[in-house]
Amino acid sequence: MTQQRMGRAEFVALVATTFATIAFSIDAMLPALPEIGAELSPDDLNRAQLVLTSFVMGMGLGTFFTGPLSDAFGRKPVIYVGAAVYIGAALLAWSSSTLEVVLAARVVQGLGAAAARVVSLAIMRDLYSGRDMARMMSIAMMIFAIFPAFAPLMGAGIIALLDWRSIFLGFVLFSLISVLWLGIRLREPLPPAARRAFRLPLLVGALRELATHPMVRLTILVQGLCLGMIFTMITMVQQVYDVIFTRGDSFPFWFALIALISGSASLLNAAIVVRLGMRRIITWALAIEAIWAGTVLLLSLSSLSPSAMFPIFLVFQASVFLMAGMTMGNLNAMAMEPMGHIAGMAASVIGAFSTVMAASLAAPIGLLFDGTLLPLTGAVLVMAATGFALMLMIARIERRAS
Repeated sequence: MTQQRMGRAEFVALVATTFATIAFSIDAMLPALPEIGAELSPDDLNRAQLVLTSFVMGMGLGTFFTGPLSDAFGRKPVIYVGAAVYIGAALLAWSSSTLEVVLAARVVQGLGAAAARVVSLAIMRDLYSGRDMARMMSIAMMIFAIFPAFAPLMGAGIIALLDWRSIFLGFVLFSLISVLWLGIRLREPLPPAARRAFRLPLLVGALRELATHPMVRLTILVQGLCLGMIFTMITMVQQVYDVIFTRGDSFPFWFALIALISGSASLLNAAIVVRLGMRRIITWALAIEAIWAGTVLLLSLSSLSPSAMFPIFLVFQASVFLMAGMTMGNLNAMAMEPMGHIAGMAASVIGAFSTVMAASLAAPIGLLFDGTLLPLTGAVLVMAATGFALMLMIARIERRAS
């Protein structure tokens, strides 16, 4: 391990803070959606949701390149450039007067945030290995999993004190704190002698190899569907609370409660994955989600009152986040397992493709919101059932290979 200025506890806190840039950039916008829609898209309030999916789309596209670029030029320079892009785009969104400019700025902001997402993981791999890395990564991810519970509350607080545009200034401040912390306290972890030139053909080759490996290809598709369910829920959830259940004012508190409860999924997965295996857990989680989504869909079509449906929806919302905790880490591990010889490139391609796929699914589905639970529950049902079918195909491939 390269000697650093900071101890392990500070390093974990730094990595968790850098990760949290992503959650803050998405979830803090949720309380602002009604005001964004009323001000910038009064004829179609659903379009306000695109400030979420446009960011995710930009982050997915940036994930293709930030890992290889940090291998070529060093970790800290890429973090700095990513932060500059992120901050510049946030300021553009803050000052814009049209939704189209805000959406374009959010795509660019996502491109910048991709550096925080990818390079911070690379830094942890540079400095630690084996059980040390696993333990520190678990702690960092636990902190990261808790942060989304508070991001909508932070966004709501900023709106109450200032206005919805000031959330973008909050993004600027948050990014400045994390990048200055990293710049001052962390030495460059990748020395020039260990760097590798950026070669686009290598990235294309990794993409081709992933696409031609049947199990890896299917696993990436399932990962995209699971992310699609998460982003579809996040995209529509504020409107569901506000329009269907008339609980828009208390939405950040309910969201925080559900996020905190759902954080237990990763701990449960860690406790049972060795005994049950990754594929079995993913398959069961998707089957349960499909059954529950179908049940909630049917109940939403019944004569139940909104007050009776509200606790059912809370369980449904929690189930989507719990499903993510039981599947995402396992799916990433399954996709990476045969790709050890191109691990860095594979991680970039897998993360990019699954994220872009998820945003491409969530954006048009979110625009279908019609004041009922049908678009949300129907979309989750279809994606969960499709993911379940793909996992059965993976099981058959594994049986033939054994």
